[in-house]
Amino acid sequence: MKVQINTDKNVEGSERLDAYFSSETQRVLSRFDDRVTRIEVHFGDENSAKFGLNDKRCVIEARPANMQPIAVTEHAETIEKAFNGALDKIKKTLTTAFEKQKAY
Repeated sequence: MKVQINTDKNVEGSERLDAYFSSETQRVLSRFDDRVTRIEVHFGDENSAKFGLNDKRCVIEARPANMQPIAVTEHAETIEKAFNGALDKIKKTLTTAFEKQKAY
């Protein structure tokens, strides 16, 4: 499973940040290794330099083999909280999708 981290122009990305988010994504979603080809994580700050509550956004898109891509979005006050919320959502969504596929 390949993990790709993307940031918009309002979120400062660094190699250390990329390494942390990539390793955490692979750790949490490791049980889907054989069924998901790629995970894309997108970070954004919707208000740029202005103050705003829950203006940090994390979108995680999973690309399961032989299925349509699945995406979830989480908003929070920090990118770390948005990332953790989105990671929980994608884990639950993938679990549900694969369980439904197994039922057929």
